Amino acid sequence: MNIGIYIYDNAEVLDFSGPFEVFTTATRICTDEEPFHVFMIGETGKMVTARAGYQVRPNYGFDDHPPIDVLIVVGGFHYEEIKKVNILDWITKQADQARFVASVCSGTWLLAEAGVVTNQNVTTHWEDISILQQSYPGLNVQENVRWIDEGKIITSAGISAGIDMSLHLVGKFHSSRLAEKTARQMEYKWVKRVG
Repeated sequence: MNIGIYIYDNAEVLDFSGPFEVFTTATRICTDEEPFHVFMIGETGKMVTARAGYQVRPNYGFDDHPPIDVLIVVGGFHYEEIKKVNILDWITKQADQARFVASVCSGTWLLAEAGVVTNQNVTTHWEDISILQQSYPGLNVQENVRWIDEGKIITSAGISAGIDMSLHLVGKFHSSRLAEKTARQMEYKWVKRVG
């Protein structure tokens, strides 16, 4: 599966690094196949400066990335991103074509503004729950949950919850055994339950 992680200036570092680590670790320790091809996508493919000045170069830009099976939209300081029509159009197009769409933290805002989520159960960072609900009243924004799996749409709460969600997705897409092995390899105490 092609896992495409969308990143942008002022994205939260662990929002993209956590899922990247989960899927690449799962692929590295999987003994029978290479289940995931993970890559990061930025608008232009040029250097992105995430939170606190952390710089990362995406593997691809909007014009040259492979087809995406699982689109992951990360959070961070998203307020500028939700104003960019070309970003929202790209997210909408990729979400239509992808088999699954996931968000970490305030990445849910981008999905909502792009019309990818309209009336689903979703979650986000605890600090943004009420304002997300007010801004998109059709959504059912849940609090006190690590992630919500609505089938094609999976959203997670803030920052480290993206790791829990990604381990859940490894189990969903491959096997619970590989998800368990991945968490152990990462020495990560996986919160398996949704709440």
